[in-house]
Order: sequence, then structure tokens, then C-alpha cells
Amino acid sequence: MKTIYLIASFLFSIVSTNAQQIFIEKGKIEFERTINIIKRLEDETEGEDNSFYEALKKQLPPTKSTYFNLYFDRDKTLYEPGREVEAIKKVPEWLAGPAEDNVVYSDFTSQSFSSLKTVFENTYNIQDSLRKAEWKITSDTRIIAGFECRKATTIIMDSVFVFAFYTDQIVTRGGPESFSGLPGMILGIAIPRMHMTWFATKLTTSDPKISAIAPPKKGKKTNLSTLKTTLYNSLKQWGKYGQRNTWSIMI
Repeated sequence: MKTIYLIASFLFSIVSTNAQQIFIEKGKIEFERTINIIKRLEDETEGEDNSFYEALKKQLPPTKSTYFNLYFDRDKTLYEPGREVEAIKKVPEWLAGPAEDNVVYSDFTSQSFSSLKTVFENTYNIQDSLRKAEWKITSDTRIIAGFECRKATTIIMDSVFVFAFYTDQIVTRGGPESFSGLPGMILGIAIPRMHMTWFATKLTTSDPKISAIAPPKKGKKTNLSTLKTTLYNSLKQWGKYGQRNTWSIMI
């Protein structure tokens, strides 16, 4: 009887340890955001026969990568620029797009967010409710940053298709930028029409900033509806370039 008790205790301790390793409530995730520069250039110049663009294509890097940190603590997250990398070749701003240094604070208890975005010469503090995306969860899986993730899809801004990969091993239902609403943490996002991806590279659980997650303070206060109207009035004459920039800002 004593032997059975010891075995049961041992097995329980293994299960408890594994549970602690699997279900993570707070930490810091590094995301690599990648833009396919050549694909963007091809989109901008589709149908044009211009030797300038062909020459520019040879001078540009195929992609541009930047890094962001996502701090999370159970029911709140803070997404902000992370480590800097030295670019081998410079990318023109009209190809890289605006809102390069987004800061996004999300509160899943109040279902609200506050986002700091620099849009050309203006800095906005967008305060609104969390986006209500209609996710469709699939059976496809892939490993991201050591976590098994399940694939989901949705459509944002009426026509922009999004692929996401989330893990339920991290209980916070957040993700990069303002993406959320899946049964766990989103570790991967791909938006083909924007030629952009966000993928987690690593997770750490010891960082002093985790306990100091707070919304941004500076910037001109606005909401999503007002910002969308402002962008439409400012960029409607810019064609595909204006449309893509609107998407970049609104995510």
C-alpha cells in the first residue's frame, strides 16, 4: 500500500511539473516582423514598364526585418519595438510603410486597447475596444518558438485575409499588434496582401518589465472610427499605395 502511494505521489508530481511548464501566464515574447520588399515593389509598379523600378529592385534587399517585444501578464499585454538590427541596405519609406514603431497595450478584462502610432508627421494615441475578429480554427499545426501552434484564419478591414498560429500553452489570449481573440497566445501572423509576417522567435519568463505593463501616455487621442476617416480623406488619392498604408496603420 505504501509503495502504491509513493508511485501515485511521484506521478502526481510529474503531472504538476509538466502543467507548470505547459501553461504559462506571464513572460516576454520576441517577434520578428518581416516585409517582402520586392513583392511590395512589384505590386506598386504592376502594369508599368519603367527601367527605374527595375534598377531599384536590384538595389533593394529582398526583405526587411524588425523586432518587437510582447510583454504579457495573464489578462494584459504590451507590444512595443524591440532590439534594433543594422540594415544592410536602406529601404525607402514609401515601401516600408508608416506605423513602424507601434506600441499596443491590450486589456482583456475590460476588452479595450490603447495604441501609440506615428503616422507620417502625427503621433496618435488610439483608444478603443478590442477588435472582434471572426476566427476559423483549422486542424493544421506548426511549431513556432518551440510551441505547437494551431492555424486559424480571419478577414479584417472587409477584404484582408489573415493567417494566425496560436498556442494554448500560453493562457493569455493576445498576440502581436492588435491581434487577439483565439484560445491562447498568437505566435504567428501572415497577411499575404500586405506581404508581411510576424513570428515569435523566443520566450522568456524573467524580465522586470513584465510587472510594469501599462498603456502609452503620449500622442493625440482618437479612436478607430475617427482615425479611419482621417486616413481615407488623406490617402484616397494614392491608389493601392494609400490602401496598403491604411491597412498598415489600422492593424
